[in-house]
Amino acid sequence: MPRIQFIFITIFLDALGIGLLIPVLPDIIRRFTNDLAMVSLYYGYFLSAYAAMQFLASLILGSLSDRFGRRPVLLVSLLGAGIDYLLMAFAPNLTLLFIGRVISGLTGASMTVAASYMADISDDESRSKNFGLIGAGWGLGFIVGPIVGGLFHQLGPNAPFLVAAVMNLLNFAFGYFILPESLSLENRRPLSLKTMNPFLSLIKILRPSPIAGFIWVYFILFFAGQVHPVNWTLYTENKFGWTSWQVGLSLAFVGISNALTQALLPRYLIPKIGEMNAFIFGVVVSAIGYAMFGLLTEGWMAYPAIAIFAFSAISFPALQSIITKNTPANEQGELQGSLVSLGSISAIGAPFFFTQIFMHYSNRENGVYFPGAAYLSAAGLCVLALVVGLQAVRVRGRG
Repeated sequence: MPRIQFIFITIFLDALGIGLLIPVLPDIIRRFTNDLAMVSLYYGYFLSAYAAMQFLASLILGSLSDRFGRRPVLLVSLLGAGIDYLLMAFAPNLTLLFIGRVISGLTGASMTVAASYMADISDDESRSKNFGLIGAGWGLGFIVGPIVGGLFHQLGPNAPFLVAAVMNLLNFAFGYFILPESLSLENRRPLSLKTMNPFLSLIKILRPSPIAGFIWVYFILFFAGQVHPVNWTLYTENKFGWTSWQVGLSLAFVGISNALTQALLPRYLIPKIGEMNAFIFGVVVSAIGYAMFGLLTEGWMAYPAIAIFAFSAISFPALQSIITKNTPANEQGELQGSLVSLGSISAIGAPFFFTQIFMHYSNRENGVYFPGAAYLSAAGLCVLALVVGLQAVRVRGRG
């Protein structure tokens, strides 16, 4: 069905745009400065700006689509993404490059609208299958993105952006001619500032409650998990002299490994050992894995470390199951939206935190040269998450 194909491609392109930039952005920034500290600083700014725009735009685009329909919002987002990639390809200075990244965050938030479109055209029988395609498109895009970025970067610094621009503009044309509107006029609703405010749900979810401890664990683990997209490219280039192609291949391996463990472990391991044991296992593996990344001495060691770290993927499904089991059925939708917002907040703050650590310990003049310090800090955050989680179990048991 063309409508489902269009949504799948749109989700794929959203994820591809995120993965595309990770291995090549430092080289793009180096067009304007060669100072390692400034490259690290700007890299953090760019990642934080993207996450901040995603955080703000997701609810805004969703509300706009509830008012004006899914089709126009999706098409404008795709057109904006295509133009934005062209802007980043030919940006003459860091200011315009940064503006382009801000626009990327705004247009990349179209996943919310795409998911709403999929919900509109699905019935009870097809809903699970159709939403499974959304997850598949996202996972595939995040695997392919780093490969595309690393591969085409060999042809020139502008090439990855031109490829992404062409793909988004072609999908815009595809949607313009074949995509019908999915939201009927009678189901549209007026714009409301309340529904467009992402901070209200965060205030509610962080209030004291039986699951508040687990919510904080979710935030800490999500924050720690940002060390990979924030530091991996800078770390491997600095320590092992990797090219953008090598970085892209390693990130694709991360995506494939995580996809396999996420598909298999929750299905087979959690029923055997239980959610809490699975959560503990996953967090312990996370701490060990981050420590391994920080202590790598040869580039090839990254691959077995990635394979071992992939088993930590069981922690989030187990944790989300624990949280949802302790939340009323009529609050599940709000809960999931709040968790997404909480993840976005961590993605805004983490780039500043981890790049500052990397900048300090990658400067030999500071006395201690240890580029993997950010990964050890992520390992420490996982230990903190484990302590908070076990305390939350005790509090819930007393309640």
